[in-house]
Amino acid sequence: MISGMFLFCSQRAVSYWDVKPKAFGSWTRTEDNTVYDKSRARRRLGRKLLVLLGLVLVLGSIGLVVADVRTAGDEAVSVVGPKNETMKLTVPKMKRVKNVPVYNGPATSESALRDGTLHVEGTGFPWQKEANVYIAGHRLGYPRTDSFLVFYDLNKLKNGDRVFLKDADGRKYIYRVFDRSVVSPDAKKVTEPVAGKNVVTLQTCTLPNYTERLLIQAELEKVKNKPAKNKPVQASAAKPG
Repeated sequence: MISGMFLFCSQRAVSYWDVKPKAFGSWTRTEDNTVYDKSRARRRLGRKLLVLLGLVLVLGSIGLVVADVRTAGDEAVSVVGPKNETMKLTVPKMKRVKNVPVYNGPATSESALRDGTLHVEGTGFPWQKEANVYIAGHRLGYPRTDSFLVFYDLNKLKNGDRVFLKDADGRKYIYRVFDRSVVSPDAKKVTEPVAGKNVVTLQTCTLPNYTERLLIQAELEKVKNKPAKNKPVQASAAKPG
């Protein structure tokens, strides 16, 4: 049996391939100026208008989808920040950087550097659309504190490595490394925002003489909101019989 498209006529199926191709006029009247001919012209015009309308609707839908995607992308990197500006830093490729506290303070705040890492006051935050989140950490640090050897292996990071920041509300910001550089200690431009980007800059001293500053920069890739906790369902007390 030859497979093909089937036309259902009355109660039996007729194979498309069994119907011999014939001219349209051989089995339907198509003379000019007949009522059928005029109605057929109107139908052709109607079909063209429907096709045109369909194209307009499709193009309009594509425009709306693109606009929604752009809006969603903007919202992903522009959220309301928490009241508590303390963050947690995790770098999977670094040995001692897992949920290390990041305290906000002036560049001269030794207490913040002693207890973890320092987010330099006046630089950006990850929840801002355009920002340079500038974080400094000790290369050696203080034993028995979160600063001990915290950025010792910062130089091992490569392009594409991930950097995670978590804010006080549990929101997670995922960055990808794209640049590494060495600058002088008095370089101020490195703390400025990067136009059109949300980046995090990690800074530590160079070895062995600590005369310069090693910088690693990573760009925001996506944001993950804190998963909602499922509230336990309380069983209702049975009514006494």
